[in-house]
This record gives sequence, structure tokens and C-alpha cells, in this order.
Amino acid sequence: MASSSNSFICIILLLFASFGHVLGCYESIISFGDSLTDTGNLMRLSKSNNEVASSELPYGETFFHHPTGRFSDGRLIIDFLAEGMGFPLIPPYASVMKNMSSSKNSIRGVNFAVAGATAVDISFLEKRRIKNPATNVSLGTELDWFKQMLPILCKSPASCREFLGNSLVLMGEIGGNDYNHPFSQGKSGEEIKSYVPAVISAIGLAINELIELGAQTLIVPGNLPIGCSSSYLTTFKDSNKNDYDDSTGCINWLNDFAEYHNQLLQEEIHRLREIHPHANIIYADYYNAAMQIYKSPKKFGFTSSIVACCGAGGPYNFDTNTKCGSPSSNVCENPSSYVSWDGVHLTEAAYKLIAKGLLQGPYTIPQMNGICSFDGSSNKGLSDDQ
Repeated sequence: MASSSNSFICIILLLFASFGHVLGCYESIISFGDSLTDTGNLMRLSKSNNEVASSELPYGETFFHHPTGRFSDGRLIIDFLAEGMGFPLIPPYASVMKNMSSSKNSIRGVNFAVAGATAVDISFLEKRRIKNPATNVSLGTELDWFKQMLPILCKSPASCREFLGNSLVLMGEIGGNDYNHPFSQGKSGEEIKSYVPAVISAIGLAINELIELGAQTLIVPGNLPIGCSSSYLTTFKDSNKNDYDDSTGCINWLNDFAEYHNQLLQEEIHRLREIHPHANIIYADYYNAAMQIYKSPKKFGFTSSIVACCGAGGPYNFDTNTKCGSPSSNVCENPSSYVSWDGVHLTEAAYKLIAKGLLQGPYTIPQMNGICSFDGSSNKGLSDDQ
């Protein structure tokens, strides 16, 4: 087994050595997803009368010191991945399109992720009387934007294939909102579980299309442990101790649900690898990268793991009717000691640890640190003093 594994790594290394990529790996980053990855699209695409929480402080207070459209106090996983690979922060699609005339010759990546986006098309939700209060954007919409933009990024079909082949494609995380919306609107766990194959199929179709367009390397993240989310812990709070994990305080059945999604996603990735043996499809284990924190928060410098830093009181400092940033909400003094930022999204400190686990640790299959070389100079965003 060791010999086979070493041979696989050698083949991948030779593959990447044939390209003039950043750090021997990639020339650009193309990203899709939802609010875990959105670096400002929803804020820029929303109408002026539709206020987006991430467009106001305290969002962005930690690193940027002003709101950027990111749903956190600072940087997201995609930001740390970009910094760790020697890239500038990847701009949102809406910003790139607005400034295309001045930036098209210097684009090092584009982020198409939109907060609230789903993997399935909006019609799937509407047929089941599920509303998306944030946006009607789906993964298919984001992929359409990318295809429309591709001729701007490259001049011919051949150069576009080369461009995509030399790019790292980040597929989300996507799929979380396909469950968040129905869970918050009272659909049963069993009904929502029946949606999972459709969600996985939508992700798989997008991956397949990107590979056919020329993508060679794709990172496909799984879902986070939603049973540890302050919002879910508030919504599904009950007195049955058996529903909770003794060591983390997380809700077991909700984490089981997330693992079910991740299991089916990995099966889909395996199927796609067989169809496209030339492509490198990397599973990013967001679930276990986060669970290490929930299981041992003090080990990583956190004093609070399941209580939100920014919220409106209650046992988990989360109130559906009072969002972070509203006049009656409160914000913790030190977000870096919290895992949860606003009850739905995580803090920069938590995202940084997850990103570190992907780039330097065991939370990707195959492991990123066995494919790309990340030295100290390029990993400035992941260093302990950042």
C-alpha cells in the first residue's frame, strides 16, 4: 500500500511540474460557493433597499477593520488558502466585472461564491415551498457567470483549457443552504434527508462540466458539523441529554446529517475520479477539521466553542430575530477566542485553523501538502502571529 501511495504522489508531482504554476502548483484560483466563501458578491449584487449584514460592522472588524462583504470578523478559508499559496486575496466576481477594463490583465483569480446560494436550482426549493430569503443564486448560476466570463479571461478554447488546467478550482463549500433553509422553515429531518442526493448530483454535475472545460485540480469541501452551530443549537434546543454529545455539546443527529451529506459527496467524488482519471479531485474534510476544534477548544486557544461572539443573548448568544450588527446585538471583546462568529458563520481564528488543516495537515484526500510545496514565506497568513 505504501509503494502504491508513493507512486500516486510521484505521478501527481510530475503532473504539476509540467506547469509553470505559483509555487509549482497554480496560476490562479477560481472559486464557487456560499457565505463560507463569499468575499463580497452578495453585498455588491443586492439592491440598495436590501440591507446585507456583512456590509456593516462588526463584520470585517478583526483583519480589514471595515466590512468587506465577508460573513465573519475577518478572513475566510479561501483567503487563507490564497495567502498560503502566495496569491493576493481573490476578488469577488461582481467587483471584477465592475473594474474589468483596468484589471483584466492582472487577474489572479475570481470568486463567484454568493452568500445564501444553494447547490440545487431555485426551482427545486420552490416546488417544495421553501424560500431562499437571501438570493436566487445557485451553483448553476455561478457556473453560468464563470462561463460567460471565460472568454474575457482567455482568448481561445485552447488557451481557456490551459488557463483552467493551470488553475485551482474551489467548489465551495456549497450545499449547506440547501439544508439551512428547509430546516429553518420547519421541514422535517427525514424530508430534508431526501434532498441530499439531488444536492450531491448538482455538485457532481458542476464538477463534471468544469473538468470537461479543462479544469485539472478541484478542491471539493464537505459540510461543517451543523450540530455545533449556535443557530442550530438554539433552534433545536431540547431537554433530552441523549441528543447531545457530552464532550462537545453539539447535537448528535444534526452532525449525523452532515456526515451523511459528506459520505454521499465522497462517493460522488470517487465516481468522478473514475470517469476523469486525469483530473485531481481533492476532498476537503471541513467536518473533521472543525471537529478537532470543538473537541479540544482550549488546545487551540478558544474559550468558547458553541456560543456566538456576536449575537443577542440566550444560552448560545443567538436569536433568529436579532442578527449580529443590529442595535440590540452584542459583540465579544476578543473574537479570536471564539469559534462561532454570528451563530451561523465562524470567526477568522476558526477559519484559519481549518485552512491550516487543509494546507498543512491531514484534512484533504489526497493531502495538499503531498501535492504542493508550501514554504514559510508563502504561508504568512497561516503563521501564529497573523
